[in-house]
Amino acid sequence: MTAVAPAADPIGPADVPTPLDAAAAQRQALVERWAERHGVDAARRLAEAEDLADAVAAEITPDNTVDTYTKSWRVWTRFCAAADLPEREGSRGALVAFVTWMLREGQQNGAGYAPSSASTHLAAAVVGLRQRGVQVSGDDQAAARTALEGLAVKLLQAGERRGRGQAVGADIEGLHAIVRACPDTLAGDRDKALVLTGFHYASRSQDPAGLLAGDVTLHPRGLVIAVLTGKTKHSVRNAKIGYSQDPAVCPVRAWTAYRTRLAAEADPRWSRPDAPAFVGIDRWGRVTGGMVPDSVTRAITRISGRAGVPIAWTGHSLRIGLASVARSKGRDGIAIADQGGWARHSRSMLGYMQIDDGWEDNASAGLT
Repeated sequence: MTAVAPAADPIGPADVPTPLDAAAAQRQALVERWAERHGVDAARRLAEAEDLADAVAAEITPDNTVDTYTKSWRVWTRFCAAADLPEREGSRGALVAFVTWMLREGQQNGAGYAPSSASTHLAAAVVGLRQRGVQVSGDDQAAARTALEGLAVKLLQAGERRGRGQAVGADIEGLHAIVRACPDTLAGDRDKALVLTGFHYASRSQDPAGLLAGDVTLHPRGLVIAVLTGKTKHSVRNAKIGYSQDPAVCPVRAWTAYRTRLAAEADPRWSRPDAPAFVGIDRWGRVTGGMVPDSVTRAITRISGRAGVPIAWTGHSLRIGLASVARSKGRDGIAIADQGGWARHSRSMLGYMQIDDGWEDNASAGLT
């Protein structure tokens, strides 16, 4: 009697290769090719170099970038569930369908994403697919991006503008209003120093949150701020801030007053060089710890609201303000880029150089 081979078990979830399995299999195949070409010892050293490269990539990837990848992968998995498509396929059709779905109904509440958000999710989802061993061609990704740009134009033509748009930029009048509205307290002095210094080095919300007291040093001509939280080689910098002609909005004087008062009224540990440069302060004037990016953003919005600024500032308003105000006063674009930590001729910096009403700096003005 001939033995009948047992039927193969159906493939279940446990049999589906995980991203880690796929990556390990790819690495093993690569090592085997190296061994054939160069010998076992060279293959081992090359594999160790790959491990080092992976560790360096993980070390230099900013936390907020990792957070974006995680959020965007969740958006991708929601799309795949809604469209009944496999998560680990990044074909041209799937990516075009993804951007179409995002603009139409991708948010949790059923509304469509703004094109800028959809663009971020597309890029991060492609990274997520590649991290999981999925081959995504540049042509397929480009097709999805072309579809996204075309659909965004259709939205504009239909009169639909999504997203909050660019944050309002800080201006000199607003700085004066903020200074006048700050109370004569430790928190008030902290608020003035936070806004005035942040404006003068075009801070993002994570920049003052990441500063230690020792990162801000006095110089005969002003302050030198070591900004170490930037994402690029341009944004990690030593920003120099000079004394202002108007003492009322002078960032150097504001910083000195804040730190002097902090030393007099708070525990000495908050004045150590390794303490946070900007601290949280409760309603009773007690220091609660170092500020984080979210608390910086909330503080700037609260401070501008207290001052009666017509449109509330956000954590990015100081950064936009430095670029737009410096440009309006004729500062050189390269000097602005160096101070704010942009690449020279950065597109984002040029976008921040806002033209408030389109009349004063108009290409057609005075031609006829």
